[in-house]
Amino acid sequence: MKRAADNGAPGRAVVLLSGGLDSATTLAVARSRGYVCHALSFDYGQRHVAELEAAGRVAAALGAAEHRVVRLDLGQLGGSALTDAAIAVPEAPTEGIPVTYVPARNTVMLAYALAFAEVLGARDIFIGVNAVDYSGYPDCRPEFIEAFEKLANLATKAGVEQGNFHIHAPLIELSKADIIRLGTGLGVDYALTVSCYQATAEGLACGRCDSCRLRREGFRAAGLPDPTRYARGTG
Repeated sequence: MKRAADNGAPGRAVVLLSGGLDSATTLAVARSRGYVCHALSFDYGQRHVAELEAAGRVAAALGAAEHRVVRLDLGQLGGSALTDAAIAVPEAPTEGIPVTYVPARNTVMLAYALAFAEVLGARDIFIGVNAVDYSGYPDCRPEFIEAFEKLANLATKAGVEQGNFHIHAPLIELSKADIIRLGTGLGVDYALTVSCYQATAEGLACGRCDSCRLRREGFRAAGLPDPTRYARGTG
């Protein structure tokens, strides 16, 4: 439920926006709840910047009050197929936590979002993690979100003096099809988004990685046309 600011105006919220399907839906949810949305994206050394360009399009289309892109080079640390070109992106389902997991990514990004929220005087942070149709990442689970919310209220000046930081994960218990139906009802144009782990510079999806597979199956299960732009010979 949205909490209004003290003067009765809609409250501010920081929304993590990757440019993909889930984060776009999350921004639409936050907006629908009346928040003034400050979108935050990261140039973290990922394989392509097409998703950042998509994030800009989504932020503009969904009326974000602002969209900031923070440079954060996790590629210097490596350890993930998304930040190290020497590690191949898997194109078939794998068991366990896949190599596309970026070490501590959501923890780091939520920390930045928390700092931004504290500067803005916001108490609400939205993140599009999902624990149903996801790739097995440990930082997409409800336990992680609950733990970070406790941290937010313990580790910040605003949390200690005023409390009430809330980490919202509105998609966490939804299937991919449910997320697509929700976003469609809220006016999300999924043609603007890029979800592929190895999209081309033009934002064309490979159609083979885990993210593409989950996205494609989600549209099929939702009974809605898939607007994804695939590279020739895929999809």
